[in-house]
Amino acid sequence: QVHVAESGGGLVQPGGSLRLSCTAAGRTSSRYGMGWFRQTPGKEREFVAAITSTGGGTSYADSVKGRFTISRENAKNTVYLQMNSLRPEDTAVYYCAADPPPYLIRSSWYSADRWDYWGQGTQVTVSS
Repeated sequence: QVHVAESGGGLVQPGGSLRLSCTAAGRTSSRYGMGWFRQTPGKEREFVAAITSTGGGTSYADSVKGRFTISRENAKNTVYLQMNSLRPEDTAVYYCAADPPPYLIRSSWYSADRWDYWGQGTQVTVSS
């Protein structure tokens, strides 16, 4: 079992920035691949970004490329999502997901149903 927890959501004006944090902890000291998804009412959970267990590989949804950056600090077992130039359409509940070994192949990152461990979500609202 892996426990995942997000933090850092809130209310921000259009054009502003927020940084989300996520920690994942389990019975072993294994590193986890990590992903961020978001969801709005009545819609499916949508891929935002993901990063490999080593931090050597990342992927982003087209809608956030150039604005969001995923990174990790393995000493703290923490992953970050730096969100800049936020838009009202970025408003959603943001969820962090963990991928323990054996890891998902990268083409599976984009499907929420391929990730087994999720946090409770953190609300991000972009509004003036």
